[in-house]
Amino acid sequence: MADRPCLLFRLASGLLAAGMTASASRAAERPGITLEGQAARLQIDLAGGAIGGFVRSGTTPAAGLNPLDWGTPKSTDPAPHGHGHFLCLDRWGPPSKAEGAHGMPYHGEAASVLWHLDAAPAESRGAWTTTLSARLPLAGLAVRRTVQLASKAAFALVREEVTNEGKLGRIYNIVQHPTIAPPFLDEATVVDCNGGRGFAQGGAMPNPEVPSTRWPQAIDHDGTKADLRHLGADPRPAVTSFAIDGDIGWVTAASPTRRLLIGYLWRTQDYPWVSLWRDTRDGHPTARGLEFGSTGLHQPFPVLTKKGRIFDRPLFDHLDSGETTTRSYALFLVDLPADYRGVERLERQGDDWVLVERGPGKTRRLTVATGGLSVN
Repeated sequence: MADRPCLLFRLASGLLAAGMTASASRAAERPGITLEGQAARLQIDLAGGAIGGFVRSGTTPAAGLNPLDWGTPKSTDPAPHGHGHFLCLDRWGPPSKAEGAHGMPYHGEAASVLWHLDAAPAESRGAWTTTLSARLPLAGLAVRRTVQLASKAAFALVREEVTNEGKLGRIYNIVQHPTIAPPFLDEATVVDCNGGRGFAQGGAMPNPEVPSTRWPQAIDHDGTKADLRHLGADPRPAVTSFAIDGDIGWVTAASPTRRLLIGYLWRTQDYPWVSLWRDTRDGHPTARGLEFGSTGLHQPFPVLTKKGRIFDRPLFDHLDSGETTTRSYALFLVDLPADYRGVERLERQGDDWVLVERGPGKTRRLTVATGGLSVN
């Protein structure tokens, strides 16, 4: 069925499908949505809202490989929880002790509630589109997500509208939490981004950003130094955050071993920070978070409000009563040559983007076809 777009969506009451494919058998007991075009397939979990799968279609060397296969729940597990690429809302990191006592989970409620399918997938103007939403009762927020997958390109656009349903204004944060894992992730996987000045999480107040570095270098508070483009046996520093340089932020993970690259891009005004989480087990990489969001400090709100800003970038946002704010980002897949060295920069080329390879000598330029979708 790869020669024509198709869709299927699964609901808790059973399986409904159009253009049935082999993916219909996956997680039938767990509610979710799958969008499928000629170039890629995108899977969204309604039990927590995570993007649990993004894979190439067709006969390329990487066809069927899911870079976001991290923490994937069993098909018989109906509980909402974060995995793959999940949304951190209304916070990034822990609640305060008092908030935790009232049931506020780590990273907020968005990954801990059931999402509602508002509009079943439909194709129009070269893309498959669906809309889903969730309400966060403790936070008093509602989120509405529109997802578009290009019919003929491995490119998707996600737009999220967050509304304060409370009677009073409040501060909040929103952070995207995509996480790559094996078999896509191994020692040869190369991560690149356009982060600028950065710091390792875990520093003491009032200056947690000391010592600071610049991408791709990192230094932990115990003096451990690392090149964050790579991950071997030592994951330290575990989380390093960088202020974005430029109007468009981006992060990529390239696996020459698996001949595939996954990338994200967004407007810096929407998400001014990018944070890299690294984890290992038995001396081998097990997870890399490619996180981007409205904050660069992994702390409860009392700490964020006291600090205010780092590198002249905000650490939280504010929503007045009844106010709605909208942010967008794109994710994409690109086939790679086996000796690919990583990404130096992204450049616009008409409606598409170009990945300019890192390294000396002649560098290759790989096109990121957007299928007409744009974050601007």
